[in-house]
Amino acid sequence: MQPVLRISCRGSLTITLKGLTSNQAALLHEIASSFESRVGIHGMASPNVPQRATLVGAADQLKRVTHDMATYGSRFAGLPNKIDSLIDNYLRSDYKIACKGKILDFGSRTHIMGILNATPDSFSGDGLYGDENRALEYAREIAIAGADILDIGGESTRPGARPVTGEEELTRIIPLIERLSAELTLPISVDTYRSAVAKKALEAGASIINDISGLRFSPDMANVVADYGATVVIMHSKGTPYDMQQNPVYEDVVGEVIAYLEEGIAIAEKAGVDREKILIDPGIGFGKTIEHNLLLLNRLDELRCLGRPIVLGTSRKKFIGTVLNVPTPEQRVDGTATTVALGIERGAHVVRVHDVARMAQVARMTDAIVKNKTT
Repeated sequence: MQPVLRISCRGSLTITLKGLTSNQAALLHEIASSFESRVGIHGMASPNVPQRATLVGAADQLKRVTHDMATYGSRFAGLPNKIDSLIDNYLRSDYKIACKGKILDFGSRTHIMGILNATPDSFSGDGLYGDENRALEYAREIAIAGADILDIGGESTRPGARPVTGEEELTRIIPLIERLSAELTLPISVDTYRSAVAKKALEAGASIINDISGLRFSPDMANVVADYGATVVIMHSKGTPYDMQQNPVYEDVVGEVIAYLEEGIAIAEKAGVDREKILIDPGIGFGKTIEHNLLLLNRLDELRCLGRPIVLGTSRKKFIGTVLNVPTPEQRVDGTATTVALGIERGAHVVRVHDVARMAQVARMTDAIVKNKTT
């Protein structure tokens, strides 16, 4: 039984419960009916078929429902505690992570993760491979422009990209990390799925590992993160960059992404990673169709049920170009701005972007409207 929590456009919490027995569904209906919350039970005419129930109400109303559910002991098999935890996770906003001596207070405002591609084949056309001085200059520029985190990548993960060797990846990023970590105060994130690269990067001065595989491609990645006390971004992807866009299929893309990220969090915690140093990313464009991407953006807030800060990476991606009929990445800045604003409204804490100065303004304006934050 896995409850899925959503929030309606009117601000009420909506909790969907799947897999209830008919007796549980009937009892839940009786309990909820005595409060101001609303409950809808589906499939009641089929007593041997798992039931689906929907609870709608304010958090305090739903907590009263779960309190009464708990008085029935084993008849709800620990479900009241799961729902309470789900509500608490969803409503949480006090996320703070220490990186490189700085406190990233995600509850105070949206943070900007600026992209630095030390590659020759970035999809966005901004790769700075082979020009270390220009890469260093660019890092300084985006730090001034409003980046809170610098995300360095040494291997393109665009759709269809073939992998490079770990040695090549290290050659591209380690000199940059060493120089930038000595010069800049903002935390450095490394976009890698290789544990050996992550280890060298952390030793060179990085403090965040941004793993597109969600700790799946390298079996010991979680151990490396734990050993170095690093922060980790667990991202969802389906397949590898080379084959991920070859007809990706889901029965329930939002539910499957949540389950994948939840499993990734469990992998990290089992290895000893501090839960408070885990961020999650739905992996927009990584093994998803246009429809999958748009649905995930629209329902991004459902990821809040995992109780971890959400990273959103939509910047200049192909689905924006397809929707707007703009073929080149440089033409997708306005479309990116829309996804950033909506993503923040839906609960994103960090936005990973190429156009730092412009997206920092979008984030500040959206924070002022949505979060009443003006700094």
